[in-house]
Amino acid sequence: MAKWRLATATLRRHLQSQSPTISSFKDPTKYLSLAAVAAVHQCRGYSTAQTDDSSGKWVTLPSFYPTVNGTAVGKELTSDGDSIKGSTDGSNTTALRWILRCRPDLPRTLVQKLFRLRQVRREMSVSCDGDELQRSKLKRVAAKESLNVGDRIFLPLSVDNGAPPQQPADKKESFRCSEEERKFVCSLVLYKDPSIIVLNKPHGMAVQGGTGIKTSIDELAATCLTFDKSETPRLVHRLDRDCSGLLVLARTQTAATVLHSIFREKTTGASAYGVKKNIKSLKRKYIALVIGCPRRKKGQISAPLRKVVVDDGKSDRITVDDNGELVSTQHAITEYRVIESSPHGYTWLELRPLTGRKHQLRVHCAEVLGTPIVGDYKYGWQAHKTREPLVSSENTPTKQSSSPFGLDLDGGDVSSKQPHLHLHSKQIDLPNISQLLEKMEVSSDSDISDIGSLKFDAPLPSHMQLSFNLLKSKVDETCDKN
Repeated sequence: MAKWRLATATLRRHLQSQSPTISSFKDPTKYLSLAAVAAVHQCRGYSTAQTDDSSGKWVTLPSFYPTVNGTAVGKELTSDGDSIKGSTDGSNTTALRWILRCRPDLPRTLVQKLFRLRQVRREMSVSCDGDELQRSKLKRVAAKESLNVGDRIFLPLSVDNGAPPQQPADKKESFRCSEEERKFVCSLVLYKDPSIIVLNKPHGMAVQGGTGIKTSIDELAATCLTFDKSETPRLVHRLDRDCSGLLVLARTQTAATVLHSIFREKTTGASAYGVKKNIKSLKRKYIALVIGCPRRKKGQISAPLRKVVVDDGKSDRITVDDNGELVSTQHAITEYRVIESSPHGYTWLELRPLTGRKHQLRVHCAEVLGTPIVGDYKYGWQAHKTREPLVSSENTPTKQSSSPFGLDLDGGDVSSKQPHLHLHSKQIDLPNISQLLEKMEVSSDSDISDIGSLKFDAPLPSHMQLSFNLLKSKVDETCDKN
C-alpha cells in the first residue's frame, strides 16, 4: 500500500508540474507502465534539471515504476495453481537496467563508462506524507543498485552530445514492397488487438530470414504490420517455411516476453512421465495428410529427437534418438488422431504437439508412425518415390500469371507430381494477453486466474482443400459404382 501511495503521489506531482524543457531524443513511453506513460506524456519527454548540489544541468530519466515481469507471468499462467497473481519486475531492476530501458539509443559500453566515472546520480523518494512526495538530494549511484518506486536517474548532458545515433534494437530496417504486396500481407491478418497479431501464413513463405531467403514474415512485419504501433511486431514461435497456418506475433516487448514464456513453459511442462494439464496453457492443433495409415486410430507419441549432420556438414536433419541419453537429445511429445482414411492410401490426421521441437510433427509422422506427410521430401523421400499422383477428373485450375513474393499458390495437391507440404496449423488457443496486460497495469497484484482465452481457426490452404475435395470425390465415385 505504501508503494502504491508513493507511486500515486509521484504521478500527481508530474501532472501538476509545468512542462519542462523538451529533449531531442527518443520517446521512452513504449518501455514504461501505464502510470509512467501518463506522466511522461505530460512531461513530453525528458527534462533538463537544475539541482541544489550541483551547478550543472542533467538529463533526467522518467521516475522508476515496476514493469510487468513477462517471464514470471507466463510461468504463472501455465502453473497448476488455483489463484494466479501477477508479477512485476521491480524488486531487482538496477540503475543500469533502467537507463538501458529508457535510453536504448545509448550504447551499453557508454553507460557502463558513466558509472565507472561516477557521473550517474540518483534522486530517491524517501517518504510519502499524504500527497507530498519527499525527495532526497542527488547522490551517486552504482550500476547494480536496485531502484525503488519513484526514484529518478540523472545523466550528464554529454550523453546526447557524445552518443552516436543508433537505431533501437527492436526497430528493424523496413523491407521495400509494392502496394500489391503490402495488401497481400495485410490480407493474411486474422486477428489484431493492442498486444498480438495472428496471421494465416501461406505455404512457401519463410517466417525468419536466412541463407537463400529473400523475404520473410519477420522482415515484412516492420513494413506492413506495425499499424498504429511504433514497435515492430516480434516473432514468438516458428512455423516451417512450407507449413501453412496460424502464426502469432507480439506487438510489444512485454507481450513478446509473456508469449515467449508461455510457449517455453508448454514445452518444459511436458515430460516423458506426464503432461501438465492446465486450461490456461497453450493449445495447438495441426491438420496433416499423410501417406499410409497408422496402426492405431489415436495415441500419444513420446519420442526424443536429436539433430544429425549430413552431406559432409552441408545440411542437417532431425531424427528419433532411441537411446535418449545424449546431451543434444530433446524430448518431444505429440498426440494424434485419425480423422479419415482414404482407400487410395492417404489419411487425414489431427496432430497436437505438447512440446515445440524443430520438425517434431514431420519426424514423428515419418519415423514413429511410418506415415510421412504428403509433400515432405526431407523425411519421406522414399514414400514419395513410389507414390503415384492421384488422377483428377476435374479440370486443372489455370495458373495465375504472378503471385506476391514469387509464392507458388496454385496446384500442389495430391494430383501433382510434386505436391506441397500438407501440414497446416489449424487451431490455437492461448490466454488473452491484451486483457492480461491491461489488468496488470491497473494493479501488479491483480488476480489473473479469470483471464479469458482466445481461440483462432485458420481455413485450409488451397492445395490442401483441393486434395480434400479430390479424395472425397474419389470415395463418392467408388460408392456410386458399388
